[in-house]
Amino acid sequence: MRLISINVLKEGMAVGRTIWNEAGHPLLHKNVVVTSRIIERLRELNIHYLYIDDKLSAGIEIEETIAPLKRMEAVKNMTKSFENVKKAKRDQASYVLDQQSKVIGLIVDDIMNAIVNSEEVLMVLTDAYLYDKYIYQHSFQVALYSIAIAKEMGYSYEDIRLIGIGAILHDVGKLLISPDILLKPGNLTDEEYEEMKNHARYGFDLLRNLHSVSLLVAHCAFQHHERIDGSGYPRGIINNEIHPFAKIIAVADVFDALTSNRIYRKKMLPSEAIAIIDKGNGKLFDAKVMEAFRRSVVHYANGTIVLLTDGRRGIVSKQNLVDVTRPWIRIFQENGKILGATYELCLSDYPTVDIKKVDVDFEGNIE
Repeated sequence: MRLISINVLKEGMAVGRTIWNEAGHPLLHKNVVVTSRIIERLRELNIHYLYIDDKLSAGIEIEETIAPLKRMEAVKNMTKSFENVKKAKRDQASYVLDQQSKVIGLIVDDIMNAIVNSEEVLMVLTDAYLYDKYIYQHSFQVALYSIAIAKEMGYSYEDIRLIGIGAILHDVGKLLISPDILLKPGNLTDEEYEEMKNHARYGFDLLRNLHSVSLLVAHCAFQHHERIDGSGYPRGIINNEIHPFAKIIAVADVFDALTSNRIYRKKMLPSEAIAIIDKGNGKLFDAKVMEAFRRSVVHYANGTIVLLTDGRRGIVSKQNLVDVTRPWIRIFQENGKILGATYELCLSDYPTVDIKKVDVDFEGNIE
């Protein structure tokens, strides 16, 4: 399988990975041959990238850390729980959320079983799924990233579980924000933006009196938009005033926001998002968290075409667990010419060669 942009998807290509909706129904099956109608429909659904199967990518496997059906079941259960809270009267929301805490705990346990017991780097394929309600998909994925970071930082099992629960509930305050603001496609007014920022405080107020959830979880919701230089909200606190758990969720939250489709912009690829977040290393985000984050997630997913600094072009064939920034590459082009036979190399063996760019729009004849 290899990843391509919808811009270069052509009739006759074979779909490499099933695309699912949030109900667990396949919208486009693996192995389906692409038609002009399918391309049109994918554009309508705001799908930007697609996995295809071809000779070049034969044998390259794309396996997510969380199996598709497990992910969809978790998001579905989260949706039910959060919708129950959303329907409740404001003064009853905390009580209803307390009742849903067991479901949330079980979701975190499932995520931990997949991540904590795995030797692999975390891989999430957001374009393999379509969700109508972004907040639930986002909360699930922030939990994935937060747990992976916490594991890499050496936290205890109990603390990782708390961080996972805090991550799933970090945006729960948005359930109290008007949908007119939350789902507005254009720019928010100053007044609307101030109300949006209140979701951190609303979340804290919902969570702090729960009998079934640690007060630390409430602080994750309260502080996940704080930044170590004091430029965050709602209180503008700095470095050591921010709880370490919230520092982890802050990075996971931004990474998932950047790598997910939003109403107002197209998603970024993981390597692009990591480069953006890295600009805030030590200023906005904790340096130790950033170091663990970079080691925890896949920078260049298997099946991604990359252009190297020496001019060669290849496709990421597998991950390098020693250094996730320097994966194994299947070289198929040198000096602008497609090779008769491909070969594999690990970038760690070529210290002077780097990945120049991800090339999902590559249109060369590579059959």
